[in-house]
Amino acid sequence: MMLRARLLDLLTRPQSVSTTYIAGRRQLVRAMKGNPLMERGYSLTESIRELFKNLSFPGVTTGLIGALFSSMGPGMIVMNAAKQGKLPDEVAVSWIFIIFLMGGLATMFMALYYRTPVVIAWSIPGAVLIGKYLAGGGTIYQAAGVYMTVALVVLLLTATGAIKAVIEHIPVPIMLGMVGGVLLSFGINAFGNAMKLPAVYGIMILVFALWYYFKGLSSKIPGVVVAMIVGAVLLKVNGMTKSIPVAWEVARPVFVSPEFSLKSIVELGIPLFFMVVGVQNIQAVGVLLSRGYTPPVNAMYTVPSVITFINALFCGHTGVTAGPSTAICSSDIAGPKEHRWIAAFFEGVFWVSIGLLAKIGVESAKLAPAEFMQVVAGLAMFEVFSSVFEIAFSQKFRKGALVAFFVAAANVSLFNIGAPFWAIVFGVLMSLITERDHFAFAAKKKAVEAAR
Repeated sequence: MMLRARLLDLLTRPQSVSTTYIAGRRQLVRAMKGNPLMERGYSLTESIRELFKNLSFPGVTTGLIGALFSSMGPGMIVMNAAKQGKLPDEVAVSWIFIIFLMGGLATMFMALYYRTPVVIAWSIPGAVLIGKYLAGGGTIYQAAGVYMTVALVVLLLTATGAIKAVIEHIPVPIMLGMVGGVLLSFGINAFGNAMKLPAVYGIMILVFALWYYFKGLSSKIPGVVVAMIVGAVLLKVNGMTKSIPVAWEVARPVFVSPEFSLKSIVELGIPLFFMVVGVQNIQAVGVLLSRGYTPPVNAMYTVPSVITFINALFCGHTGVTAGPSTAICSSDIAGPKEHRWIAAFFEGVFWVSIGLLAKIGVESAKLAPAEFMQVVAGLAMFEVFSSVFEIAFSQKFRKGALVAFFVAAANVSLFNIGAPFWAIVFGVLMSLITERDHFAFAAKKKAVEAAR
């Protein structure tokens, strides 16, 4: 009923709301069908046939961009967390191996089952938090117990419908204001790096812009792919790449026995829980809404929780639905909207490959400067920025959306809980204080729908 009421509310709003967004919201009622943990999806066999029938260069290359983005930066964050905890190299490699492998398999499944560009990955801020926990005397065995506890709690809340109910009651503009604030750093980094080093990154952005002047070519080959190739050549010409010896070997997982400690659950589990529920997954929900998709909300919490149990047994940490990677795969560079799930599928394929060759993947991430991938990621999300800002600030709850945007952009955590969570909290509070009539309007629409 609540979803139907929100749908009616949306359809009675002014026409300034993008039709893409309306199309996505119109499907939310259908997304409720299924069991409490997983919405109903497509036949995997039929989806595989659709995959091969609609293979495209943009789909594959966008998946590659997403995979590179997730391995060059976040992969190094995980390695740094392992070093903080003074973990042996084989444990660190196992950590990288399992999170890439399970994230890749889960992403491939979600793409095929829902035909939606949902990317399952791991918690990047969670890895930072875990590094501090290990450095403070915690063990990898206790951490594994915490991961499993968090996953179990998330599964229980999803099964009861609590998580979906909370998300349904968050005004969408406020949610997207938060998403805009989270993604803002990607745009700032891209253009900031271009101003600092125009001879490389500035030319990349210029090439990206000029490429779209040629409509025929840009419809077949995404501009960000061309910009990335040009950037790689310029880095090589300017002597900014590194030569690193690579030893080809398949990663070997290391098994750990979880230990359950109340102290560890309080110290690490509580902030990690809020990161998963209120910081990470909700970003991806907002991104998909802004792109006109129907987010399979329950599955976006259930699938990462399931793979968390497996991750924990092999030194890996909590799985999540990835906001930035979902933004890349759902962007216009991935091709037609109905086939962008293929980009997510191939990101999963590349992740599995990186996981199997974890040691090589970590070393390869050092070949180019971190700024290079920041520019590529910013360009890949160019259209996503546009749709997020359009929807967040063009309808009701504008003040709440603006507060959510600023809080998320500030990226300051309170009580070890990340800024996106507080962006939602303070955004809703602002709207409750300054835009109470907007809530009253929404409640009235719900009552009308409930009476039908």
